[in-house]
Amino acid sequence: MSETAVLEKIRTWQEPFRSYGFRLHHVILEAVPELTPRLWYGMPGYGKGSGPVLCFFRADDRFMTFGLTDKAHLEREPGQPDQLMPSAWFFTSLDEPTERRIAAIVRRAAAGHRST
Repeated sequence: MSETAVLEKIRTWQEPFRSYGFRLHHVILEAVPELTPRLWYGMPGYGKGSGPVLCFFRADDRFMTFGLTDKAHLEREPGQPDQLMPSAWFFTSLDEPTERRIAAIVRRAAAGHRST
């Protein structure tokens, strides 16, 4: 599937998720321009070329979900005493600090992803 299919999918969402979806699409591609958008399990997904999807997002009933797949470069957050690695986030609005954090997550996820 192509960028056209992703944009068509986002157009079907109700506001405010439609606006958030278009903005997320832009934030992701601006953070890592070599990512290729496509539909992944019916959600906008982004991977390098024809490689596996590294990140995705979707509109739920009350939240937007942004997540990473197991093919993304995942690592523990610095200073964490546990072994958990974050791979999904929920939000109810999209502001500049949230966009900056998502861009940083996308750059990290694409930095050293697993190819299989």
